[in-house]
Amino acid sequence: MTNNHKIAIIGGTGKVGRYIAAAALQQGYQVRMLVRNPGKLKDGLDSRIEILQGSAENRDHIRQLLQDCHAVVNAFGQPLGEAPLYSTVTSMVLEIMNELEISRYIGVTGGSLTLEGDRKRLMNKVGALLFRIFFPAMIKDKQREAAIIQQYCNIEWTLIRLPFVVEGKESGHIKEHLTDMPGFKISNRDIASFIIRQTTEAKYIHKSPFIAT
Repeated sequence: MTNNHKIAIIGGTGKVGRYIAAAALQQGYQVRMLVRNPGKLKDGLDSRIEILQGSAENRDHIRQLLQDCHAVVNAFGQPLGEAPLYSTVTSMVLEIMNELEISRYIGVTGGSLTLEGDRKRLMNKVGALLFRIFFPAMIKDKQREAAIIQQYCNIEWTLIRLPFVVEGKESGHIKEHLTDMPGFKISNRDIASFIIRQTTEAKYIHKSPFIAT
């Protein structure tokens, strides 16, 4: 399969990033990844992946990453010990996407994020409350990030809410729900496959689905 479209990936060295890249290549996409520390990449990374060394906090690096791309996958991982940066990075990415006229954005966040219209079961409500208690700065920044994304009506965004992410094989049986988390965990490979499917599907444009297995 060949595909002239190029996908930009932020967070390529995280739990999911490299699997997103592999899933994109399998579907024939070209892939460019922004990587802060290429040394974190294990041997055997597909040579077809274009690696750009840089920081997601640097506007010039983001612009270089997004140039000539058709879709953006933001799997940015918070650097340890730093103040939450999700909203700052995402805001900059969306601004540059607007400037470069890139329309498709797919982001990931935690299932603890609660949005208007959610109808979470008691267990999930308690889980979200605990996250707000123990990680208040992170949750506040995640809420700010979601609010920023929702302002970009001209961008075809999807914000995917995840449960616990585990290493594992692709199951191919992903549960999806718009108002409540349908399970407790999901494998990194299942997430990657779901994300790449969203690059050509319109089902969740301007929506924030929960997914699990």
